[in-house]
Amino acid sequence: MQRFRLKLFLRWLVLAAVVFFLLRSLQTHWQEVTQLRISAAGVACLAIALGVTLFAHIFAGFVWSWILRFLSYPVSGSWGAQTYLKTNIAKYLPGNVWHFYGRINAAKQQGIPVTSATLSVLLESLLMAAAACFFAMVGFRSWMQFGIAIVILIGIHPIVLNLALKRLQKSNPVQINQYPFLPLMGEMGFLALRAIGFALTFLALRPISGSELPLLFSGFVWAWLLGFIIPGLPGGVGVFEAIAVAVLSQAFSSGQVLGAVALYRLINTVAEGMGAGLAAIDSSRG
Repeated sequence: MQRFRLKLFLRWLVLAAVVFFLLRSLQTHWQEVTQLRISAAGVACLAIALGVTLFAHIFAGFVWSWILRFLSYPVSGSWGAQTYLKTNIAKYLPGNVWHFYGRINAAKQQGIPVTSATLSVLLESLLMAAAACFFAMVGFRSWMQFGIAIVILIGIHPIVLNLALKRLQKSNPVQINQYPFLPLMGEMGFLALRAIGFALTFLALRPISGSELPLLFSGFVWAWLLGFIIPGLPGGVGVFEAIAVAVLSQAFSSGQVLGAVALYRLINTVAEGMGAGLAAIDSSRG
């Protein structure tokens, strides 16, 4: 009970700090934000960003199906994408775990053991974190990020995974005989698509030079990663925005960064809602 209260206190503390930082940034740079204008070309960039972001979430569902196949449970990519899209919207519910529960439950209905389904969502998170660390190093080249990536890459080695599976499944545990290179490459592709969507959103507000792209990409991925792992509002809402503003404002106008992160949050949420709707329509037809 005491541990639960401590976690709850820390969550609210992080949330309060994030909200204070964002409100303070918005107050300081409000005049810059109100001066932002989006041209017809900018609207086109936002439309493309929405399409790219929607495709990123669809692709993430295919990558999850690759992870299940890697664990020796052959499922179709279309089923993985449909399940992923229908459950992903649940991450905005309090607790930020219901999208995982939905995928585990859907995998269970396909005859996949709960322990293996749980391992698939855990492995997905680890691969996303490793991919994000590598992407973030493009612009920052931090030894801490490199160290985290190495630790994660060791953690998903077949030897380590087999030991974990042996503990989880006492009888007839799944044996992994190869490194999850394909799922790792898939998660890197997912993050690349998300970063492209963010860059297009930024492009709607101002031109971007080639030399600015690496910092923009790595700053986005670093903010996404911290929003993914730091407890706060469901779906990383608030944490992502605060980190993005703190990191990218060092190289870009704070008003433009605030505008871009707000627009991208809207685009990403709309893309996730569209994905869930399309998946529901597709499953009802099936």
